[in-house]
Amino acid sequence: MSRSVDFVLRPFEGIPGEPDWVAMREVVPAATATARTTAEYGAREVVVATVLPMSWAALHRGDGVLMLGLQQQGGSGDASRDLAAALLRAIDAPVGTPVVADGRPGPGPRLQDVLDLSVPFVVTVHEGFDFWTAEGVELDPEAAGSLERMNESVVPTRRLTSVEGAYWARMGEREYLRWAVPQDEQLFVDGLARLHAVRTSGLGEGGRLGKFIGAFRSCGILVPVWDLAPGTEAEEIEEPVAELSARLDAAFAVDAPLNADERRARAGLVARQLTLR
Repeated sequence: MSRSVDFVLRPFEGIPGEPDWVAMREVVPAATATARTTAEYGAREVVVATVLPMSWAALHRGDGVLMLGLQQQGGSGDASRDLAAALLRAIDAPVGTPVVADGRPGPGPRLQDVLDLSVPFVVTVHEGFDFWTAEGVELDPEAAGSLERMNESVVPTRRLTSVEGAYWARMGEREYLRWAVPQDEQLFVDGLARLHAVRTSGLGEGGRLGKFIGAFRSCGILVPVWDLAPGTEAEEIEEPVAELSARLDAAFAVDAPLNADERRARAGLVARQLTLR
């Protein structure tokens, strides 16, 4: 199916696990997830990865596994079209062949056309990038060097199980929660503003485990961020995040306009947002 290649604000809309697609593209250093192409495109299993060796766009690995790298910049303005083009090139490439990004692919199928949308997007976070190669298969020296450098710089990250799209990360001496949320941005910010106005937008009693510090948006998805108390581990925030999610759901259900305190809180929240392209 041919589509025009204009800028698409929300390229992964309609794909299972949309928030995780965005999180893997923007905030998770080392992770893989499951996907499969439709029967029209061979019903092939695909390993979707955060990043591949040498920033390859895709790889038809030596053991026949198809891999697709999400962390690519530039392209057509539609990340879904760019990734679909790379994946189709990998399918057609000989085993053992990497695919480099080709800049601006023309009109053509998007991931929504190529992937079987009934397949759940199950994310596995890794401590490093050893998933690049099959067991017992060695990378060439250049790719092996890239693997070593990447493993040395990886940011410890964990995916929470209590909610979708939420990731704990330790960056230097600080820990953060970055949560890619599926709700419409205005709905989410209004709901968070209601909580912020009464000081319940944090994690744990009185926000002792984490305080909201801002948000960024990418691929049309909002990613709010909480600064966690020093030394907080991922498992410590599972229950507090679930409780925050329940408070947000209750706030989303409120139909009344924001009151004066909530409007002031909302203005402060909006001032702490930025957009990643």
